[in-house]
Amino acid sequence: MKNFKQLKIWQKGFEIATKMYLLTDHFPEHEKFGLSSQLTRAAVSIPSNIAEGSSRSSQKDYVQFIEIALGSCFEAETQLLIADQVKLGNKDLKSEMFTLLDEEQKMIMSFIKHIKS
Repeated sequence: MKNFKQLKIWQKGFEIATKMYLLTDHFPEHEKFGLSSQLTRAAVSIPSNIAEGSSRSSQKDYVQFIEIALGSCFEAETQLLIADQVKLGNKDLKSEMFTLLDEEQKMIMSFIKHIKS
């Protein structure tokens, strides 16, 4: 079992998840069960899958969970693009979130490549 909390991809994923809550907290009430919920679930899925993968004994299973985290990153980015298009949320925080998601995607892809080599 790996200590997932020491992984930079988990740390950044955790930051993304917590900041996504800050962003969606200011969405209109009618988005509570819509885009707000989708964004926070996708963001929380990133560090959660990294953590869950760390409990797996096989490399194949571990990589699968890391790849799911990557998929959640792309999902969150897509939903954030929608929120941006319809002008939901703080512009500066959305910009920061786009940067964090881009960094996380690159880090996860590099991590997967490292594990597989």
